[in-house]
Amino acid sequence: MSETPVTSPDSTEFFRTVDLRGRHLSRAALKAAVPRVHEESNREAEDAVRGIIAAVRDGGHAALRDFAQRFDGVSLEQVRVPRAALRDALAGLDAAVRAALEESIHRARLFAEAQRPGDVETVLAEGAVVRQRWIPVSRVGLYVPGGLAPLASSVVMNVVPALAAGVTSVALASPPQKDHGGLPHPTILAAAELLGIEEVYAMGGAQAIAAFAYGVAEAEGSAEIEAVDLITGPGNVYVATAKRLVRGVVGIDSEAGPTEIAVLADHTARASLVAADLISQAEHDPRASSVLITPSTELADAVREELLRQIVTARHGERITTALSGPQSGVVLVDDVSQGVAVADAYAAEHLEIMTEDSPAVAARIRNAGAIFVGDYSPVSLGDYCAGSNHVLPTSGTALFSSGLNVTTFLRAVQEIEYSRDALKGVRTHIEQLASAENLPSHGEAVSIRFR
Repeated sequence: MSETPVTSPDSTEFFRTVDLRGRHLSRAALKAAVPRVHEESNREAEDAVRGIIAAVRDGGHAALRDFAQRFDGVSLEQVRVPRAALRDALAGLDAAVRAALEESIHRARLFAEAQRPGDVETVLAEGAVVRQRWIPVSRVGLYVPGGLAPLASSVVMNVVPALAAGVTSVALASPPQKDHGGLPHPTILAAAELLGIEEVYAMGGAQAIAAFAYGVAEAEGSAEIEAVDLITGPGNVYVATAKRLVRGVVGIDSEAGPTEIAVLADHTARASLVAADLISQAEHDPRASSVLITPSTELADAVREELLRQIVTARHGERITTALSGPQSGVVLVDDVSQGVAVADAYAAEHLEIMTEDSPAVAARIRNAGAIFVGDYSPVSLGDYCAGSNHVLPTSGTALFSSGLNVTTFLRAVQEIEYSRDALKGVRTHIEQLASAENLPSHGEAVSIRFR
């Protein structure tokens, strides 16, 4: 049953249509035309998040307790989760859920371990060697949502690639839950214990991101939260905004905000499957984005009918209806699949499903997406849990320049240069000439002095 009775939405608002047929738009115009959340609401979130970050920097543990009370309805004595609570959560985990987590971990680990790049060494001349070594970051803070949905799977997606990269200091944060004694959801705690993560904090939202970025000093019997070098993990718009605002103080993976799905489908697609997949992501968050890109008006009509039919029996029907009625969701009608590819590339979806004739060939033409799901039997839900891929992916069009979470997220490429005297002599004149041309004579002198 749904959270509240769901009635048929207003047809003028529900899953609106953007008609791009017969229009030859530039890439910039396509980006502006596709369904998106209004920037005004993002600016409102930014104003709120700046205040939260400042409060945590100034107030430390006291601010974290205040925010837990305000946002989560929880009175916290300690932000850090006791070790015994992690062990108890795993001991009490349903056997079938544990088996599912273990399979997810197994598949994610196989894929992650295969991703680690090798070091390289290039000999440019006798005695002239340049190397590149991949070195893991020292300490990471992993964020796991726990509000509308306690994403235990996100523990797997964050932790597995970090450990595969060789990170040795891992801290995890997830919101405190009023129904669980102020601790994060027990399934999240169990997943952390299953993966060997002992440093877990009951803190959520922008305040968790601020605590990881700036650290929190020991105070009032509460232990220090050591600042991290990198923050990863998905979250709502406030978490994504906080990550953007602390970038530069720490590294971040990407702005993984409210989830998105785009489905590029033609007349061969099954409306029931398309609708089910759109609903699966809309159930995450009222601000989630669900977009169908198609040249088939018949499919668009059939999908809209399926959405209305399936929502009635969905547990989170009200939340789903809100997401599908927002400006971030709808149908984009195109002339053909080629124009659909262009629209999909301009949209740069977090999750992109391809349900067309010869879907592998169409998928190969896509350049911008967090992850691409090919064919009828590769739904986004597979990637959320057991595909072996990672579900922490860039949202809000940032897939144009960002990647999903992977092993290299936790690695830095460090270059190492080793030249002998003769090898340096071989390029001495070139260095001196370039230094002179750039009016940086001391650069040339730093080489010349070695031969006097």
